[in-house]
Amino acid sequence: MSGLPSAWRHRLDPDERYGLRLTLTAVALVIVAVPFSTLTLAVLAKGPLTRFDGRVANAANDRVHGHPVAVTTLKLLSGLGQPLVLTAIVVAAVAYLLRHRRTRLAVFLVVTSLGGGLVDTAVKGAVDRPRPVVDHPVATALGKSFPSGHTMSSTIVYVALLVVFQPAIPVAARRWAVAVVGLLVLAIGCSRLLLGVHFVSDVVGGYLLGAAWLAGSVAAFEAWRSDAGWRRSRPLTEGLEPEAAADLVPGEPDAA
Repeated sequence: MSGLPSAWRHRLDPDERYGLRLTLTAVALVIVAVPFSTLTLAVLAKGPLTRFDGRVANAANDRVHGHPVAVTTLKLLSGLGQPLVLTAIVVAAVAYLLRHRRTRLAVFLVVTSLGGGLVDTAVKGAVDRPRPVVDHPVATALGKSFPSGHTMSSTIVYVALLVVFQPAIPVAARRWAVAVVGLLVLAIGCSRLLLGVHFVSDVVGGYLLGAAWLAGSVAAFEAWRSDAGWRRSRPLTEGLEPEAAADLVPGEPDAA
């Protein structure tokens, strides 16, 4: 940012009061405006990308259709991204947070998860892409194909849970927690592709849009903290509310 005018450097500096929200919002806009928009236009154009998508979908289907154990494993992984499963996890987490009087974190989880689902539904309706048609179907799915709802929603929910409960995770284990959540989200996206219910671009689009929505949600939460007079946090290293560490550890909440 050294080449920017001093006023802009002040605004975009993550250490300034409003700098982090502007920085994260800019990142979210770049994620949406450049790769996601490019991907969406390529899907709508029904050109080389869609032909590549079709070839990969069939090749993935050929790999797994004759292996019942692999299909069952993939369905189990895919199930971890189902709306009902994710809703149950979010409801349980929100109940826990409210019981321990962490209302702001509960609101963050609800708004981020619900808003992400609405965005996914809106984009699916706008793009209106049919599901893949493969030679040996091993799974079925309702609705439209782009972006992958399982991929987008699991990205949003599992990473949101990570940044909410990060303060309760021992410091030495936090990198492992990030790695586990990253592998889980990656596995869910790959399972949708291998089961033949999504194209590669659907899964990539789900990751991009999910990451963009998360970045915007975290920026809004940081703005909320800043307006309340709290210091800024580092979500992936110390969580959204580092002060909540004691409250987030399993156990009985302290008396009011």
